[in-house]
Order: sequence, then C-alpha cells, then structure tokens
Amino acid sequence: MNSRRKFLKNTAIASSALLLNPLDLIAKDLPENNTKTVNKPIVLSTWNFGLKANEEAWTILGKGGRALDAVEKGVRLVENDPTERSVGYGGRPDRDGRITLDACIMDENYNIGSVAALENIKNPISVARAVMEKTPHVMLVGDGALQFAVSQGFKKENILTAESEKEWKEWLKDSKYQPIVNIENHDTIGMVALDSNGNLSGACTTSGMAFKMHGRVGDSPIIGAGLFVDNEVGAATATGHGEEVIRTVGTHLVVELMRQGRNPQQACKEAVERIVRITKARKKNLKDIQVGFIAINKKGEYGSYCIQDGFNFAVYDQKGNRLEKPDFVLRS
Repeated sequence: MNSRRKFLKNTAIASSALLLNPLDLIAKDLPENNTKTVNKPIVLSTWNFGLKANEEAWTILGKGGRALDAVEKGVRLVENDPTERSVGYGGRPDRDGRITLDACIMDENYNIGSVAALENIKNPISVARAVMEKTPHVMLVGDGALQFAVSQGFKKENILTAESEKEWKEWLKDSKYQPIVNIENHDTIGMVALDSNGNLSGACTTSGMAFKMHGRVGDSPIIGAGLFVDNEVGAATATGHGEEVIRTVGTHLVVELMRQGRNPQQACKEAVERIVRITKARKKNLKDIQVGFIAINKKGEYGSYCIQDGFNFAVYDQKGNRLEKPDFVLRS
C-alpha cells in the first residue's frame, strides 16, 4: 500500500511539472532572476570629478532612492563647482567668449530631455529634466532653451568666471584650436546608475570643447550619442571628442551590443574599435582623438574602454567609491 501511494504521489508531481512552461523552469535559474547576483545600487561616472559626483548620487541611491534623482543630483555638484573647467559654472568659453552648455537626461521609461547651446544657466541638467517632464519636446536649444529655463524659475546669471575669461583672452592671441586629449578642460561628466529597484537612469552634461566655434554642439546632449538608457538591457555614457561619438551613435551602439549578449566591458571595447576603424578610414590621426565609454547592465556589471591611455572613471557600489582605469587601444 505504501509503495502504491508513493507511486501515485510521484506521478502527480511529474504530471504537474509537464504542465509548466519549460522556459519558466529555465528562467528561475537565470542570473538576472536571482537577486542575490545583482550588484545594486551602483553608479558610474567619468573622470576624476566622478568621485565627488558619485558621493552625491549615493546620498540618494544608498537610501533606496531613484536612479534618475541620483544622476541629476550627482552631476549638478560638478556643474556648480567653478574649479571644474569643463562643466557648468566655470566652464571654458567658445571662441567668442561665450559659455554654452549642453546636457541630457534619460530615465527607466525612455523619457528623455535635452538642452544644447544654453547660456547663463548653471544647471543645464535640471533644465533638461524640466524639458523631459514639462514639455512635449525632447530638446530645446539656444535662446529657446534659455527662455524656457527662466520660465521654470531657473536663475539667469553670468557663469563666465574670471579665470575662464583670462584664459580666453590669452587664447585669442594665437586663436589656435587644437584640443589636447585627456585634458578635462574639454570633457564631460557622464553618469549612469542602477538603483535598488533595478531601474536604470543616466545624465550627461558639459560646457563642450574650450574655444569651439560658437554654436558647436557635441555628443553630450544627444540621446544615443552621449547617453543612452534601456531599462531592459543597460546604460552607457561617453566622454571625449564628441564628433567621433556622434559619428557612430556611440552609446546606443554600446547598449545594443549588450542586448546582443556582450558584457559591458566587451560592448565598450567593440564600440571604441568601431570608432578606430572609421577614424583610420577617414585618414585621421588617432593620437589626436580620445573617446571613452562607460556602461552598466541590469546585473550591475560594469565596464569601460577608450582609445588611448589617460581616461579614468569612478565606480560606487557596496564595495565603496573608487577610481578605475580602463583598457585602451593605442599602446604607443
């Protein structure tokens, strides 16, 4: 009798298992469905100033807050610092002596906002968020962006510091436009984060290359170039020579490569290698160009890659806040 009961019990269990979708059984064992394997929260940002930006972002992420709020708060800290010469207040001007700022922001729901060639406002990232949340548009530029910012209560003020004005007047003596790679006077703070709820967001903000032509816009405010977020896959942001990032729609490429199965490191490397191939095909000197990507995926894995040595990025997760140096293409 006991053997018969045991047989019937085992048969019932087996029959129930057959009714389940086999894919459901497999999915239970996938790493992304095992919360213990997800490294969250985590935030990445570009360059040395990423350390203090990460600290600011962590005041939100560390309390279970939303990634969108964290990335905005993190990069605002750098925008407000006049000693940081490539972002916001204190950024270097264009060749006409005017500071024009670019920024974009993207959340976990494909909501996006951007401003370009914005003048006289310290925090373009927050204006970009306002564009995202309070207008039917994606991007506002120039005078239109400024008018919108003022209408939303942003203070119009002079953001050209004495140091930046002095450097611009010195530059006018020769008016030579030759950006030097790995100098943070023409670079961006890009930040991507995965919060405790498993949602991704990103932000990117810059004053652009010093002494650029008035009206020049780089990759930083362009969704898919300077920043891209796909909450199903991952997020990426870029820094360096924006024209080269735009040419390949760089961060969208990184995210799509992750969608195809690459980890963040592999995706960043392949995206950089594509820029290298295109640059060589255009017969341009790679030594004059720097581009770096940073990326995270839904498991909280992260990676970075760049064209040449000198770029670094900051990572903040449960292990703490630290600077890391990525691998690079050029070895000589």
